[in-house]
Amino acid sequence: MTLDQLRIFVAVAERGHMTKAAELLGISQSAASAAIRALEEQHGVHLFNRVGRNIELAQTGHRFLPEAKAVLERAAAARNVLEHVSQTVTGSLSIAASQTIASYWLPRRLASFHEAYPAVRLSVSIGNTRQVEANVLDGAADLGLVEGRTESDILRRTKVGVDRLMLVVASTHPEIAEVAPGHSDIKDLRWIIREGGSGTREVLEDLARREGISLADLQIFLVLPSNEAIRQAVEAGAGATIISELVVARAVAEGSLRSVPLELPKRDFAMITHRDRQASLAQMALKAHLGTSADHG
Repeated sequence: MTLDQLRIFVAVAERGHMTKAAELLGISQSAASAAIRALEEQHGVHLFNRVGRNIELAQTGHRFLPEAKAVLERAAAARNVLEHVSQTVTGSLSIAASQTIASYWLPRRLASFHEAYPAVRLSVSIGNTRQVEANVLDGAADLGLVEGRTESDILRRTKVGVDRLMLVVASTHPEIAEVAPGHSDIKDLRWIIREGGSGTREVLEDLARREGISLADLQIFLVLPSNEAIRQAVEAGAGATIISELVVARAVAEGSLRSVPLELPKRDFAMITHRDRQASLAQMALKAHLGTSADHG
């Protein structure tokens, strides 16, 4: 039994899918299948039931999963001790990031981090704020980067950046009524929004609450799962959205989108980590690097 076999087993067990687990770990589906098969044959057990194209944990797998996770956590803790003794920043970091951060804010910062710490291997998965929070809580990610609120009290939050939000429509969109100077009537708009659990949608929910209405009172025309899909739909004239300036700055500058006056609070980009897991040197180095990047824009 090897640590690699245990990592593959845990990934497959938590995702219930061999291919998705292999993609997460950066290996081929055949390699993941071979590792599971070897683990089962070495110990004469069946860890998974194969149901058509899907797999599910067998009773033995359910019993084995917490033990496998405990071994991996102890191995990570042992590695951290050696790293702290040697003061060498190596190893791997699994990062879960929300869409805006992963697509527009993070890539350049990870590139500069890699220049400073070339021995650290980085992997990034993308989801909405709720999904990122869940990944950090269950250990699928070492740390998360979000722009929305998190709910769990066992997560640490550290501010690493600031985001400016904009209300935008297509350049051809009719003028929008104002309820006060510089304050657009949000009930008069047809909205295109992100799915539940996203930080961007959360901003619109907060805005509606401040106006004394609910999201149900707005004309929600379309719900889309990505910032890019929303930007393209708004450019096509389908409606209005509130979105990060990082996503639409070029479109506004080029004239395909128009910014509409609306007072919106800035929001923080935050790193989230689990309070009960010891941070590795690589994790601490990334935290410091992102904090420095925030200080310099």
